[in-house]
Amino acid sequence: MLSLAAKLALSPLLAAQALYVMRTAQLLPEPEGPRSGTAGSGPKHRLLILGDSSVAGVGASHQSQALSGQLPPLLVPHLALEWQLIARTGATSKSTLRTLENLPEQRFDTAFVGLGVNDVTRLTSPSTWLKQQHALHALLHGKFGVKRILRSGLPPMHRFPLLPQPLRYVLGRDAKRLDTLLAKLCAADSALIHIPLNLPFEPRYVAADGYHPSEAAYAKWAQIIAQHLRP
Repeated sequence: MLSLAAKLALSPLLAAQALYVMRTAQLLPEPEGPRSGTAGSGPKHRLLILGDSSVAGVGASHQSQALSGQLPPLLVPHLALEWQLIARTGATSKSTLRTLENLPEQRFDTAFVGLGVNDVTRLTSPSTWLKQQHALHALLHGKFGVKRILRSGLPPMHRFPLLPQPLRYVLGRDAKRLDTLLAKLCAADSALIHIPLNLPFEPRYVAADGYHPSEAAYAKWAQIIAQHLRP
């Protein structure tokens, strides 16, 4: 682990690398396609899918090949599913809280939340991030009636091909720290479920930008989540 002194010494290099990545990265758009729908038969279940660019499907050619499109077909044999996707590129925990506060009241049974990468890149402190997670969960339970919240673990950013070293190591370490806090938070509350993001990092599971999941990765991610939603 980097000491504070080492991190301060590396800060000019880390800032230069971050600026270089922002200037040279291939910017992939959010795919077109439906962001809400109904499907299946059986017990009615309302699902909110909430998050950042990966949850919004960046790296897929269409929403049908993204996370929100690949998840419903895995559930419709078991549920009458109503789902809604609220996700955007660049979303942080703070901005997602604002988004939810501005939405009209709706009712959902389950919320899946995929956030954290942009909190890492914006250097959100662990204490601030934890407070934001508590506020997010309280809002989902209170305003939207969510009974169960599935929290995606943060990805292993130290394995993102786009990021150069030592930036990759530093962001990976910070992502691991937030994910550990998230796992502990979920372990202390039966309404929260932490789902580790154990996706392969073979080339075919990484999008063309070297940062987001590919369609094959979205398929595997959907399978992992579906295990926690089937009755």
